[in-house]
Amino acid sequence: MNQVQISNTVMNNLVTASTAFGFRLLAQLSKPAAGKNVFISAPSIALALAMTYNGAEGATRKAMAQTLGIEGLALPQINSACAALLQTLERTDPQVQLAIANSLWAKANHPFAPDFIQRTTTCFHAQIANIDFTAPSAPATINEWVGKMTNEKIRDLIKPGDFDDLTRLVLINAIFFKGIWQKQFDKAKTRDGIFTLHDGQTKQQPMMAQSGSFKYAESRNYQAVALPYGDGRVSMYIFLPTQTAALDEFASTLTATNWDKWMSRFSKMEGDLVLPRFKIEYAAELNDALAALGMSVAFGDDANFDGMSQLKPAEFYISKARHKTFVQVNEEGTQAAAATAVIIAQRAIVQRFRMMVDRPFFCAIRDDETGVLLFMGLIVDPN
Repeated sequence: MNQVQISNTVMNNLVTASTAFGFRLLAQLSKPAAGKNVFISAPSIALALAMTYNGAEGATRKAMAQTLGIEGLALPQINSACAALLQTLERTDPQVQLAIANSLWAKANHPFAPDFIQRTTTCFHAQIANIDFTAPSAPATINEWVGKMTNEKIRDLIKPGDFDDLTRLVLINAIFFKGIWQKQFDKAKTRDGIFTLHDGQTKQQPMMAQSGSFKYAESRNYQAVALPYGDGRVSMYIFLPTQTAALDEFASTLTATNWDKWMSRFSKMEGDLVLPRFKIEYAAELNDALAALGMSVAFGDDANFDGMSQLKPAEFYISKARHKTFVQVNEEGTQAAAATAVIIAQRAIVQRFRMMVDRPFFCAIRDDETGVLLFMGLIVDPN
């Protein structure tokens, strides 16, 4: 692969934007999921949206840039930084497997814009496939690719009924991670222990134990430990709120600025760690959360994705954005996977309408040259 040249400043800005976006999205998704697991891959979602962003124009592009935190970056900088980041993440170590794949599934015979296709294939290494979205086999075809790219950890990302005859494009990101702990937990030391849930109830959970030297940090609000994989380039960071602070209170302090501060506080310290063995599967519809973060225009009638199509206006909008994740932590290490789908549909073109004004309505008299609304009213009883 050719080396992608990009300044450290642009790369750092992109990483900071991804971190901040992840924390803000996590906060949105956790609101309706009080007391439930929420586990996301911000890069998976951001990469899928970055590919989509390449086809956005006007107010839609501005809203997506604000939501992703990339307003200060030009499109070529974003694409080059994504390409460089993908290239850098591929180079890990023998004890860490990290695979990131992108794909575009396009309606056959639709005249997609060649420069949009070229950017997604060149910068995001996206695989392109034509597909008949009306075929009953279409969801299974895409799900098979997602399963293959995530070592079968993510299944059924696409659901029956997601597609119809107005579906034009599906943009997919898939990530698979497998890391072996630098210092593995001794299975002989794993014991069933008590884990206290958010509501105070308790349950039995296999608890792994390890003693030694760790990267550790603490404050009056949390204890934190870093568990490295392989040669130490990649680590899992675990933050445990103090008993006087609930998890949702701690979560409210998760910002990119605070995260940078916390990372500087870690230092080597001897200690004893007890960690639950766990396995989680999570799925979320992202439409409402992304709309709440400022991207609502992308999901509505005013969406502008003309950059995707040679037909102007394209009449494209995001009909669905979905995310699924998997994580398993045990004595050996961690497996994690994520997939994100952005489904692009075309607004139905009205050929003929029938409008029967047989109930209360609003009307206005407007001077179309000046735009002045001369009269307006709510007509409840026309007689």
